[in-house]
Amino acid sequence: MHSKRISFIDGLRGFSLLGILLANLLIFQYGMYGKDDIETTSFLNEAALKFVKVAVEGSAMPIFTFVFGYSFIKLVESIRNKGKKSRWSILRRSTGLILLGFLHATYLWDGDILLFYGSIMIVLLPFINRKPKTLFIWATILFVLTTALGYGQVDSTTKEEQEMKEYNELAYDTYGNGTYREIYEFRNDVMPPGFEDPIFIIILLIVAPFIYIPMFLFGMGVAKLGAFENLVTERKWYVRGSIFVPIGLICKALGLLKNDWAGVLSMGGSMLLSIGYISLFALLYETNFFVRIRSVFENVGKLSLSNYILQTVICTFVFYGYGFGLFGQLGVAMGVLLGIVIYILQCILSTLYLKKFKRGPLEVLLRMWTNFSWSGRPKA
Repeated sequence: MHSKRISFIDGLRGFSLLGILLANLLIFQYGMYGKDDIETTSFLNEAALKFVKVAVEGSAMPIFTFVFGYSFIKLVESIRNKGKKSRWSILRRSTGLILLGFLHATYLWDGDILLFYGSIMIVLLPFINRKPKTLFIWATILFVLTTALGYGQVDSTTKEEQEMKEYNELAYDTYGNGTYREIYEFRNDVMPPGFEDPIFIIILLIVAPFIYIPMFLFGMGVAKLGAFENLVTERKWYVRGSIFVPIGLICKALGLLKNDWAGVLSMGGSMLLSIGYISLFALLYETNFFVRIRSVFENVGKLSLSNYILQTVICTFVFYGYGFGLFGQLGVAMGVLLGIVIYILQCILSTLYLKKFKRGPLEVLLRMWTNFSWSGRPKA
């Protein structure tokens, strides 16, 4: 089977980066734990916060995860088509992402996803040669199990709430006013309340990956079926999948209400909304209007690794003390506007860059390491 680059997947990857940026801006502005305790003082900010929580947060990352799983299979197919064994190339790509993620999380921002993606590639190795049906069954089982974990609420004690409040106040002061060194030390040395317990951290490290594994497996299965290579003939599937958009939005909106089912509705709704967004994006991709603009999404997607890190560099400089120091001051609505402006700039820069170069700087480095070649091409 010949493996070719699917332009729709580049476009979907680029589209997901917009959602990831809008969701991450809550972390850039308020901190990893402060984002769940944002106090809005205006209708505009409250509306923007509800929009991000319901329409974006938790649903953009699974799209990127789906694309990662899809591209994972295409990478394996490409390597095997050249008559090579894929395992060592996958392991090198995995370690490359883990290293980039470690550097990103340590020196720039604690919201990194690259380290997790690099680690998950190793977990996915046993699934490479499985049939699509097997992958979909595993994806469904893990989706149900992880969603069920969201049932019930654990109420914080007064002491725990006070400790978290003090931690967030310290984070607010450090990120907003600190030097690079002070922020670096806070990020790497100061543990949030509850994370002092090593058993809790081990459990978290074991459970957390399983939340996104279903979308990895779903993407792998879809890639094996050769989906998205002819969007017109596959249209009926995307029409059906788009129904998950309103279902996912309703579930996530209900998930904002405080009850025992909030976690289930939020987690399950996030995944369903992601599938709905993917289907709707595929449905719109061949329309006359979208044909004119879809290349900008594809260009951002082709440089996804470099663009992802660039988002961190820009946003940390805007909000952290060693830059403009706007941490917690801009507001959610202005944050969304800033995110859209940053993304438009990335669309323009990516388009101009790709007129002269074939791949982004970080994409080139990762390709060189994956293929163990200075040219970036697999050795003969």
